[in-house]
This record gives sequence, C-alpha cells and structure tokens, in this order.
Amino acid sequence: MSAVSNSSTRRDIEFDADGTTLRGWFYPAPDSAPTAAVVMAHGFSLVKEAYLDRYAERFVAAGLAVLVYDHRNFGASDGSPRQEIDPWRQIEDYRHAITYAGTLPEVDPDLIGVWGTSYSGGHAIVVAAGDLRVKAVVCQTPAVSGVQTGWRRTPMAQLAAAGEQFAAERIARMQTGEVATRPVIGGAADGPVYASDDAFDYFTAVAEIAPSWRNEVTVRTGEWSRVYNAGDHIERVSPRPLLMIVADDDTTSGTDLQLSAFNRALEPKWLQIIPGGHYGPYVEQFEATSSAAAEFFATHLHTSRR
Repeated sequence: MSAVSNSSTRRDIEFDADGTTLRGWFYPAPDSAPTAAVVMAHGFSLVKEAYLDRYAERFVAAGLAVLVYDHRNFGASDGSPRQEIDPWRQIEDYRHAITYAGTLPEVDPDLIGVWGTSYSGGHAIVVAAGDLRVKAVVCQTPAVSGVQTGWRRTPMAQLAAAGEQFAAERIARMQTGEVATRPVIGGAADGPVYASDDAFDYFTAVAEIAPSWRNEVTVRTGEWSRVYNAGDHIERVSPRPLLMIVADDDTTSGTDLQLSAFNRALEPKWLQIIPGGHYGPYVEQFEATSSAAAEFFATHLHTSRR
C-alpha cells in the first residue's frame, strides 16, 4: 500500500492545553462517518513537518483519521521557554490532544490510538498506561530509559561537570530569568545532545524540510531527560494492544533497552524489528514502519469497541 496525498483535505487545527495553544493538522478519514483516529507527535526537539505528514497520509489511506501536533515550546505551538522539553508536560499534552480529537465530528471518541516515535515513543507508552481512552498504541524506536542512555552518553569523568552545568543553569534562571541552551547536533566542542554521525545526517536533512526546527534545546531539557524512564510504565499498557517497532542497531535509544522493555510488557503485544539505526524508520524503512503501524491501528482500533 502506498502513501497517498491528503493535503487537499488536511486542515490546520489548534486546541487549548492548560492555557497554552497547541497547533497542528487534522486529516479526516476517507469515510465521512465518525471513525477511529490516531493522535501523534514527534520526538526530541522535532516538529511535525519532519516526515509526520507521510505517516499521517499512510494512516488515512488505511481508513483512519489523524491528528498531528507540535509539542508546546516547539514549531507552530505556543509555550515558553522555547525549545524546552518537559517530558511530563508533553505527556499531559498528548492527553489534551486526545480530548480535542474526541470532540471532532469526524472522530469516534471511543476509537482513539496513540503513535509516538523516539522520545515521544516513550510518551506513547506512558499515555497508554494511564489513559483509559487509548485503545491501541504504537511506539517506534522508543526512548525507554533516560537513566541508562544518560550513563551511556556521558563518560563518568564528565558527570560532575554535567551536574555543575545543571546547577548553574538553575541559579541563573532563578536570579536573572536567563535560559541557557545547548545544540542538538554539532561538533564535540559544542557539547551537543547527539554526537553520532547518523544523528548529524538526520537532523541536517530535517532542517531542509522543516524550517521551524531549531538546533537547540534548553540545558534543563537534558537534566529532565536523564531521569525519564518511560519503560517503567510498560506493564500497565495491557490490555490495550501494543506494537513496538525496534531498529536492530539503535545506538540512540538502545536496541537492548527497548527489547528489555518489550519483554516486560504484557499481552497483547507485537514486535517488529527493522534493520538499521534509530533514524532509519523515517526514510529508509518508511514503507516497513508506516505499513506496520497502519495495519495495526486499522485492525485493533476498529475491533476495540466492547
């Protein structure tokens, strides 16, 4: 099944999230009757233009409605400080997006699934574990253990310096309101979040198709990410069906960490392993990842009504 363009029916949307306006796109399903819908948002620092339209179009071709939005503080959405990622705030905003989707006349509020990728793949797990409105969940190359990935990315000799940076940034915020940032990608001297070649290539390509993406996040973003363990919630996703898509050479979120989390999940669950690294699903493995997710949602959302 190939992706189809749905730009003629896609419309811009906005909704309130505890006083902050979040913005995105809504894709109605081909069927005019209220139908199942997928709520989706992007991963760490990313915006909806970075390939999420391709996934949405694939889901629409499978008969689903789709709501895509930018996280607060990013892209078209409001919020400040800009470029700051609070994972728990983003999780609550997923829930606001579910609420908004359920009010749309094209959506059956009893048939809503969530899709997340990378950092938001972890969010999808947490949202599904706690929100009974979610009927199916797809997490793609999910970030499941901030503690473990933080240890792997930061040599032990640098931990003290990282802690001092976090503390100094908090003092500066308290005293001056100044918000410090660091680059998402860059040379080692720049202290980027991601120093790998595949991350550099991926985000560089994103900058060409998503002009609102900015190569920076707040320093506090890193402090929060180091203790965010979405995988701790995975046992509670059941009995909602779960599909986890894992790359076999994921050095960003950790293939082993994802598989360990999947093993802890209860049934019903499905695993798809794709070749390549963390950023492969969006381009090289798009056909495999989008088709698997579309088929999963079409099957399990349409049969989830009790």
